[in-house]
Amino acid sequence: MLALEEEFLPAARVRVRRFTEADAGALFGMYSHPEVMRYWSRPAMTDVAEADALIRKILEDYETGANLPLVIERSSDNAFVGNCTLHHFHEACRRAEIGYSLARAYWGRGYMHEALQALVSHAFGRLDLNRLEADIDPRNVASARSLERLGFVKEGHLRERWIVNGEVSDTWLYGLLRSDWRRAPE
Repeated sequence: MLALEEEFLPAARVRVRRFTEADAGALFGMYSHPEVMRYWSRPAMTDVAEADALIRKILEDYETGANLPLVIERSSDNAFVGNCTLHHFHEACRRAEIGYSLARAYWGRGYMHEALQALVSHAFGRLDLNRLEADIDPRNVASARSLERLGFVKEGHLRERWIVNGEVSDTWLYGLLRSDWRRAPE
């Protein structure tokens, strides 16, 4: 079961914390931006009610432990800068997928790297996972760079895996083992 017992996971300039109902507006602002959603497996949101529904689902996930969606907020002013998630948890294999997104105004500042370091440390530490996986659109160079910087290895290429708004796209599959994370340089 995925959980976050701590109030937040700290990093140098960001904190990773649980969602609250108050995050719906910021979540909509991020998920309605076409550039942010460009490489996602679902279209951009068009109505704040979609964000409200997603927040309700997230709060349910906290109760069941099925997924662990978290807010990334800037420590200096509590600004919502993005989110990161552990999902598709496979308990017997101690495996989960990692996902993430960053609000457009915060791209290129290193916030995601700090947040993902904290989340991966939590996954391999407190949650005792053995493997993390990620799937990304091959055209999303920044996402590939983020994963590789953390030590993820590209393990596969799935052709025409997603169709979003009529656009067909491939997927690159990445994996990170707990043993690799222990050896990864800071």
